[in-house]
Amino acid sequence: MKLIVGLGNPGREYSGTRHNVGFEVIDVLSKRHHIAVRARRNHAKVGEGTIGGEQVVLAKPQTFMNRSGEAVAGLARRYRIAPEDIIVIYDDVNLPLCKLRIRTRGSAGGHNGMKSIIHSLGSEEFPRIRIGIGSPDRRDMVDHVLSKFKRAEMPFVRDAIDRAADAVESYLSDGPEPTMNRFNADGQ
Repeated sequence: MKLIVGLGNPGREYSGTRHNVGFEVIDVLSKRHHIAVRARRNHAKVGEGTIGGEQVVLAKPQTFMNRSGEAVAGLARRYRIAPEDIIVIYDDVNLPLCKLRIRTRGSAGGHNGMKSIIHSLGSEEFPRIRIGIGSPDRRDMVDHVLSKFKRAEMPFVRDAIDRAADAVESYLSDGPEPTMNRFNADGQ
């Protein structure tokens, strides 16, 4: 079984913000694979199903970004899922807008949600899919990540979210190396 976690902040006021692209990828996977993400377990909205023959739990932590680790670690214990079987999808200000980057492990890179997960799991050894949200121009970092995308950016953002969902599916069916070769090399 795999745990697929999209990071974001709960609540309507955060819907559509740069920080919530992880939630949006989970929404795409939920629709594509008819997995309702409604049940509440371990401080997260979850849904169980199958993607590409693999049993999965889709999750959207409801703890707010800085405490995402509480939900992820709780779900990992509940379902007995090892860190290497957890895929985390989240925003990254260090990547150009809509660029994807897939890694099998690594540091938090300054992302507070990832810091929380690494601390709670006691491991950096889990795959992650980062979606570039661009860096702030003259804006404060918090204002930037909590801002909504500009209308002109939306077609590219929708495409990046769909490609991130494609990357999750590829990771489950083809494994890490082919997925990284395909999605890290894309020209986006």
